[in-house]
Amino acid sequence: MGGRRSQAATGPKRQWEGKGKIKLIQGGAAAAEREPSLVIPLPVSVTYSSTLVRLRRRPTPDSLDCSTARLIDSTGPVALTSILGRLRGIGKATAHDLARRGARVIMACRNLIKAQRVADIIKSETGNPQVIVEELDLSDLESVRRFAENIKKKEKSLKVLINNAGAGVSTRQMSPQNLELTMATNHYGHFLLTNLLLDLLKASAPSRIVTVSSKLHGVAKEMDVDNLNFTNAKEYSLLAAYAQSKLCNILFTKELSRRLEGTGVTANCLHPGVVATEGFHKVGTLRGYIYSALAQVVGKDCLTGAQTTIYLAVSDEVKDSSGKYFVDCQQESTCYQQAENEDLARRLWDVSERDVSLEAREKFC
Repeated sequence: MGGRRSQAATGPKRQWEGKGKIKLIQGGAAAAEREPSLVIPLPVSVTYSSTLVRLRRRPTPDSLDCSTARLIDSTGPVALTSILGRLRGIGKATAHDLARRGARVIMACRNLIKAQRVADIIKSETGNPQVIVEELDLSDLESVRRFAENIKKKEKSLKVLINNAGAGVSTRQMSPQNLELTMATNHYGHFLLTNLLLDLLKASAPSRIVTVSSKLHGVAKEMDVDNLNFTNAKEYSLLAAYAQSKLCNILFTKELSRRLEGTGVTANCLHPGVVATEGFHKVGTLRGYIYSALAQVVGKDCLTGAQTTIYLAVSDEVKDSSGKYFVDCQQESTCYQQAENEDLARRLWDVSERDVSLEAREKFC
């Protein structure tokens, strides 16, 4: 896990990046053969809005000065990638990059037909036949439990788990377990999946957990852990739910890191930046279409947006980092104030255990 430069395409020479509201795309998770693995839940449809956009030269994978040329030996760590739903954007870019490095990539998606098409393209373009597809819906906790059980049966080792899913809906909707859908996908699904795989990760140490958050966590100025699911529908908005879920990602990462201290398993989180994907227009509103058009002009390309995720997953430079928050492959000294609240992180953990009905046999930290 070393080196500095990836050999990935850098994209157009003149690109621009803006600071604005972003919308994530869908991702999921999958299975593979009995070898060490690495898991990645990737972006879903989410919104990221801003009142002012400031244009500037946008970074490419090379200009970030954080990518790594490290190849993954097929006899060593293997990638297990989760892509929820829509098979585009930084999820696909991450899976493609890991496959190019020699990882066995396990893509888990709700739509297996579309997922298989993408997997076949990745195999063809990278020459790596170890790109496998399996079903996972992070918003459904029973699906998460089935997936985790399947992974434990098939995998003897798990080196990296990447929680990179993000969802957002314009109206309050509920999951099969009666959890608000945005929170179910972005927080509860990741919380449960990570906990269910912790025994395998610990047995595979040194191993890593990488969770994709967002700078939008700063919008969630106050969070009531006893009302994570917006029981008062009038309080719900896509932005409020998404921002809260991204705050939960960071608080979860920090508490997880504390609980894993001394185990050889690290946990970090990141903000991928504003990424030019097709996700914005999925909100189905005029604002969504406007943001989608804007992101195409000022957003990062998908490969650049995936660089920090890839960096945290494979680089030797961060092998000992844990409980940290990264932006453009650089560790941020602090997050917004509420994301640094250790008491809030502990309370969120306890409430999350209750809400996902985590049993004693499912607890490994």
